Amino acid sequence: MADQQDRILETVNQPDYVQEGDSGTLIAVKSYPKTPLSRKSCAVVYRELGDGDGFVVTAYFTSRPAVWRRMIWKP
Repeated sequence: MADQQDRILETVNQPDYVQEGDSGTLIAVKSYPKTPLSRKSCAVVYRELGDGDGFVVTAYFTSRPAVWRRMIWKP
């Protein structure tokens, strides 16, 4: 994911939806029709610290995002 910084930032800023993660984290998910691995979703686990501040814990591509996690936001 080192060369995927643009996708990671786009996923956090314009996600398709956000799920509740573990230990106070959030998971932003965005689908991409073409990635280095084919059609995948980018999942970014991050923590908000308040007032627009936070940090990314990890990010990964997945073909099947978790459906069992609680939905926090979806347009």
